Amino acid sequence: MHGLGADGNDFVPIIPMLGLPVGHSVRFIFPHAPVRPVTLNMGMAMRAWYDIKSLTAEGREDADGIAASARRIEGLIAELRDEGIAPDRVVVAGFSQGGAVALHTALGYPVRLAGLLALSTYLPLRDRLADHAHAANRDLPILMMHGSFDGVVSPEFGSASKDRLLEAGYRVDWRTYPMEHQVSPEQIADIGRWLNERLPAMEAGTP
Repeated sequence: MHGLGADGNDFVPIIPMLGLPVGHSVRFIFPHAPVRPVTLNMGMAMRAWYDIKSLTAEGREDADGIAASARRIEGLIAELRDEGIAPDRVVVAGFSQGGAVALHTALGYPVRLAGLLALSTYLPLRDRLADHAHAANRDLPILMMHGSFDGVVSPEFGSASKDRLLEAGYRVDWRTYPMEHQVSPEQIADIGRWLNERLPAMEAGTP
């Protein structure tokens, strides 16, 4: 899931940079967030997974919008299940605002997933984590990555989210990179290796 104001095409170019083995039949799905007014940007309509009123923790807490976007991602997973792809072969991933939705969706999903990838983001509604989280993904592998010079989502904010997850008993692989609110070649290579561990190649013809 892309960040605020971008669209599903934003991360398509990184696929060949991941270094996945030739013939590794991984399907990438890059959904578009709906176009909606964003309070932080003077009500300008843009692609956004939920509204943001300010850059404070409270200002980012559009609970209804986050829940609606999570339901949409759950719908995509349901479509994959209908095709015969089990949830434990699905990694939920997102960048910035999309990463917040990825965290919320995966932690509350009632069937075990393959992994959770959260880039330059934060845990939304973290005071409600105990009520929202589902036991099926209590041991879900989580990779959180953040730029140490991020001026949009501060690394301290991301680290606080990581700490909250660790306190709740989750396994979190936390990595920082000397970059701003972006992705870097070193990070992309690390993502590729992590995906290869989460989604080992299967025999041809296996969903």
